[in-house]
Amino acid sequence: MSAARHHPGWAVLRRCDPWMASAALTLLGVGIAFIYSAGRHAATLSSLWLKQLSWAGLAVLGCLAVVRTGYHRILRQAGALYVIAVAVLVLTLIAGTRINGARCWLNFFGIQLQPSELAKVATVLLLARELARPDLNAEHWSTLARTAAIAGIPFVLILLQPDLGTAMVLLPVTAAMLFVAGMRIRQLLTIGVAGIALLPVTWPFLDSYQKERIRVFFDPWRDPLGSGWNKIQSELAVGSGGLWGKGWLRGTQNTLGYLPQPVAPTDFIFSVIGEEAGFIGSSLLLLLFLVLLWRALEAASRAADRAGLLLAVGLATLIFVHMFVNLGMTIGLLPIVGLPLPLVSYGGSFLIATGLGLGLLLSVYAQGSPATM
Repeated sequence: MSAARHHPGWAVLRRCDPWMASAALTLLGVGIAFIYSAGRHAATLSSLWLKQLSWAGLAVLGCLAVVRTGYHRILRQAGALYVIAVAVLVLTLIAGTRINGARCWLNFFGIQLQPSELAKVATVLLLARELARPDLNAEHWSTLARTAAIAGIPFVLILLQPDLGTAMVLLPVTAAMLFVAGMRIRQLLTIGVAGIALLPVTWPFLDSYQKERIRVFFDPWRDPLGSGWNKIQSELAVGSGGLWGKGWLRGTQNTLGYLPQPVAPTDFIFSVIGEEAGFIGSSLLLLLFLVLLWRALEAASRAADRAGLLLAVGLATLIFVHMFVNLGMTIGLLPIVGLPLPLVSYGGSFLIATGLGLGLLLSVYAQGSPATM
């Protein structure tokens, strides 16, 4: 492999995928516009769009830095990055800020950061490197044990915060990477069935608010003015948008506070979009995500090596799971687990982590070949 491929420099930007970059930047713009709409009627939230704009700038710079560095060089540091991520997760459990019953945040010079978001990217990096080893036998159970250890450590640490939704994201990501690495579907299905069978065992270990979210998913009207409020109002907001929506800045569920202001710009930003942009606008948003995922899979298909393929699949799955779960919970198809919508929801840590992930995808694409697969 040539030195240029390992040290791509700025010239590599010309080989990046314009479709992926355009879809990502458009989603960023849509997110900032609707974060402004979601927060403009609340004094404490009116400046969120400006903060998101700042985070977006950092995410773009991080993305460009990753592309310039190249995914090969970053993969060589995957072990160190993983150890740092795990150490910061431990620090979060010890000294993190507790918000809404969960200790997920670290206060860094007055800025609240969520280390679990960066830990997910670090975990995908290490899994890609380890599963790409030439001596790997993907069908051997030792491979599963090694993979389970890599993904399991951050999974448990995030679960202890407790942040069930973020922790659960690691499961489909790991499964997708194992499948691409060569593990048989029968083995993965066996593991999946065993996991589902063990779900009732986890019930006593869930916090009371997590148990209530599950109960509310099946019956939101058991507490319509309390724990069921967000779910009910989110579905009403999306449904009230109709075909064309009520217009930007004109969403009544949002502006009148029926959709709670603290969560409207974050976990429920799609509810704001559904009300104001309607079915047509929501469909266009979904189309942008489909373009992003299509190009992520294209990056995987043209990856220069096995590590690049695994990295692209892992990151594409990470984006897909966040998108699927967020949209599912806002329209009532899935329980509310607090997962943000990539590039659209407000949140600096997740946006920067997404930017770094997209930088890795663009790097895989740029350093690959259309004839690889």
